[in-house]
Amino acid sequence: MNNKTKLRWGILGAARINERLMPAIVEASNAELVAIASRRPGAAAQTLAQYAPQQQQVRTYDDLQTLLDDPEVDAIYLPMANHEHAEWTLRAIEHGKHVLCEKPMALTVTDIAAIKAAAQRHKVTVMEGFMYRFHPQHQRVQELIQSGLIGEVRSVRSSFSFMMKPARLYRLTESVENGGGAMWDIGCYAIHSARMFFNQPAVAVTAIAKYVESGADIATSGIIDFGDGKYAHFDFSFERARRCEYEIIGTKGGIKCHNVWSMPGDVPVISWWTEDGQLGEEPLPAANHFRLEIEHFSACVLNGTAPKLSLEDAQANCQIIVAALQSSASGQRVRLG
Repeated sequence: MNNKTKLRWGILGAARINERLMPAIVEASNAELVAIASRRPGAAAQTLAQYAPQQQQVRTYDDLQTLLDDPEVDAIYLPMANHEHAEWTLRAIEHGKHVLCEKPMALTVTDIAAIKAAAQRHKVTVMEGFMYRFHPQHQRVQELIQSGLIGEVRSVRSSFSFMMKPARLYRLTESVENGGGAMWDIGCYAIHSARMFFNQPAVAVTAIAKYVESGADIATSGIIDFGDGKYAHFDFSFERARRCEYEIIGTKGGIKCHNVWSMPGDVPVISWWTEDGQLGEEPLPAANHFRLEIEHFSACVLNGTAPKLSLEDAQANCQIIVAALQSSASGQRVRLG
């Protein structure tokens, strides 16, 4: 048991996601923001001034190594470019830092295995940053399933799309091999949420994609085969109207989560139906899943408990992503394992 009441956080990178994560660290009951670093001169100070202007005591660095060397930083939030996640997560671990790495943790299963081994060796906690999983609406969905309302889960459909804005065009400058495209940006969410409701590993993946000139996918759809006729259908795109939902179909009915990746002020809604004619709709209290994620990770480190999202889960998600990319490139079904 750690006798500290707050985990001291440093942010490694001045990415746009800090608009959400920086206030979440500041607002979390068991966390303290102590430093932020960026390789771009002045970017760390600018990000702090923009998203947490009252936090004048926070140290800002113009190089990443200085933050890793800071003995007063206990944990790192890492929102750098996708292809840099594995390298800098490993560097942070080697400096004895706990790491919350923004999704995707890595572009290969091998890299995640290396992260897992390093975390065990250095006795630090590492988690992939799927913030949505900490929103209470998903626990409510699980409760409805466990109650037997819709019977045995047979299929899940997840969809995440929006029209690409100019500020996000950088997501399409790199090929999928280098972490670019819709798959690594939003597809990992769609796949992760679809996996949530199956208690067995996937056996195969089939996918199709539309690519832009850089080799980045701008839209991808696919099916994850979990065996025994159980399937997860995923669909995501940067060139369609906004959609962020999943639907679960069982042997007796279905449940729909209408706003999976909600903003802190959004009112989440879950609806359900059954074969015998029952219908239900549940508005739930708004919740900031970014803050809840920070509080969960901080509590895990302070209390020495395992995080909700394991590195095995990160490996499983990455395996399916890589298989989907292989399938869309080859036009073939890709078996797993």
